[in-house]
Amino acid sequence: MAWIVLVISGLLETAWAIALDRSAGFTRLVPSLVFGVTLVLSMAGLAYALREIPVGTGYAVWVGIGAVGTALVGMLALNEPASLPRIACLLLVVAGVVGLKVFH
Repeated sequence: MAWIVLVISGLLETAWAIALDRSAGFTRLVPSLVFGVTLVLSMAGLAYALREIPVGTGYAVWVGIGAVGTALVGMLALNEPASLPRIACLLLVVAGVVGLKVFH
């Protein structure tokens, strides 16, 4: 259960990062509210998962999911560059996250 919560929390990290960008420095209400709610839920899920998963592994997986998710949303929906080297680097992050789970 802790791993499922951790993955969901990582996805929520993606949501709050995108909402933070869309809030335009907290000048737009809806993205600012989405940021606040998803940030709290993401942190709460991380805290819950860390009751069973070591902090080094849990935090690295959480950050990895959030970073890859945010970069993918940027490339797929926000017209950020999607170059081959950038995609290769994201695959390396995914490999690291998978490795941390496998060798947990």
